[in-house]
Amino acid sequence: MSRFSEHLNQPEGRHLRDSLLLLILFGFLFLYGLGSAPLIDPDEGRYAEIPREMLEQRDFITPTLNYVKYFYKPPLLYWVNAGSMAVFGQNEFAARFPSALSGLLTVLLTYLAGRQLFNRRTALTGALVLGSCAGFLLQSRIILTDMLLTLCLSGALFSFLLAVRSTVPHKAKLFFRLFFICCGLAVLTKGLIGIVLPGGIIFWYLLLSGRWSIMGTIPWFSGLTLFTLITVPWFVLVSQANPEFPHFFFIQEHFQRYTSTIHKRSQPFWFFVPILWLTMLPWSFFLPGSLTRAWRERNEQRGTLLFLLLWPVVIILFFSLSSSKLIPYILPCFPPLALLAAHRLSGLWHLRKPDYRSAQLLLAAVLLLLGVALAVIPLLEWLPPLLHKSGRTGRELATMLTGPDPLLTLRQTLVPGGLLAFFGLLLLLTVKTRSNLLLIGILCSFGILLDLLVPWGFARYGAEQLSARSLAQAALQHAGPEVMLAQSGPRQGMNFYTGKRLVTVGDADELTFGSTQGNHTDWFFTREQFQELWRSDRKIMLVIPRHERNLYDPVLPGVTAQLLTDNGSLLLLANQPLSKE
Repeated sequence: MSRFSEHLNQPEGRHLRDSLLLLILFGFLFLYGLGSAPLIDPDEGRYAEIPREMLEQRDFITPTLNYVKYFYKPPLLYWVNAGSMAVFGQNEFAARFPSALSGLLTVLLTYLAGRQLFNRRTALTGALVLGSCAGFLLQSRIILTDMLLTLCLSGALFSFLLAVRSTVPHKAKLFFRLFFICCGLAVLTKGLIGIVLPGGIIFWYLLLSGRWSIMGTIPWFSGLTLFTLITVPWFVLVSQANPEFPHFFFIQEHFQRYTSTIHKRSQPFWFFVPILWLTMLPWSFFLPGSLTRAWRERNEQRGTLLFLLLWPVVIILFFSLSSSKLIPYILPCFPPLALLAAHRLSGLWHLRKPDYRSAQLLLAAVLLLLGVALAVIPLLEWLPPLLHKSGRTGRELATMLTGPDPLLTLRQTLVPGGLLAFFGLLLLLTVKTRSNLLLIGILCSFGILLDLLVPWGFARYGAEQLSARSLAQAALQHAGPEVMLAQSGPRQGMNFYTGKRLVTVGDADELTFGSTQGNHTDWFFTREQFQELWRSDRKIMLVIPRHERNLYDPVLPGVTAQLLTDNGSLLLLANQPLSKE
């Protein structure tokens, strides 16, 4: 163990070896089984279908979803997803690969930046912390704009910090130009947030450090030229092709989205605090001490700790003030928090009584209690009746524990519960042995095991119910050219898996704006309009949530709905017997 510790303490060299080891380790975790689960609506279906339509229509300027204009996001994720599909085919792996690769590259980027900002040991620890954060790895395996945004923002902010720290003028200018390039890519990923967040972080850094002279060292002309060349062409081309784009994108999707509940995503101000704690498990127990130490030493390390501290604080405050909140919004906070945690852990490497022992004990106690509770939960006969009285969610949990075919049995809870308790006991061992290297190894192993088990369990027990894949496959088996394929509300996975345009019934949701651009009256119906069509001689297949079944029961005598397939949450119905010709 001591030889390994000495190996980590070597200050120079081994960049390539470390990078390759990280790519091998986390490449497996980020990419293994990436295509095993079906696409989940709405996000994954949407971000797979838009690039599929781009490839089909050969139009990479105007994004469309269900073949109507879709201007909610800029095109960078669509472009890289389309490129992935062109290489790997139109499947789940290809659709998820760019997001997973973005997460993997962010881990590598955190290591490379950590080498320059601190030392090799802190950089490796930071990469291990980031890669084994449960929420970071799991969200990288989902198609999200936020993971690509995290890579771009991390590249921008690390570049700025390295430029500020550099004592070589031409090297500093190179990092500043890289900052502008990454900001441009961030804007192409998710809009103005790509310059608002870096600008806010840098402003507060300059204000609190008093280093306003940095502004005079930035190569503004070349930097802004690079930023303009990356961002402006698409915005000009899409606005020329679609005059309605600027108002919708900049006014509705930026200012109104931030200041109002137009998308019905309001949450309390403190929403991101518990979310951050959960998604950074198991390392979240060490965050309070890491942030406290960073603030106490904020003027050391040439301002590095202050910058890394402001980075997540500004992002969390910015989105906490917003009227629209979603869990992935705080993904860009993970790289600096991982380095701050690593700085604390590696800085106390040789102490016999480090100041994070209380965090070790608390985490060990929580894992032991949760493990025992999970292991024995099917044996608690008093729990299902209690859950059943607590509301809808409680009733669903009670159903999972009871019934003729319960999902949670002693056989299924004993293993994960035992594993939690086992890791709790191992953490108690680290407190006794006072081995910081052992602590980091156990926490990484726990996070990695969690990241392996959750996708496996989800793919096996819950994914099909949240996806339209099985319904799309059944629809293709039954649908002839004369059959109309419809769905209640937009469900983009049906488009991706069928490769067809679908009629939308009822609330058009995110397709509302696109449905008003051009003549799409044959593709969007109110429920009342569609019921008249449902009763006609036209052959129709309809995808609906299970709870909407009664709304589509035919009224005319002698006409009954035919159930073609049922995945547990969605139904595929036909208004008359079908046979594919």
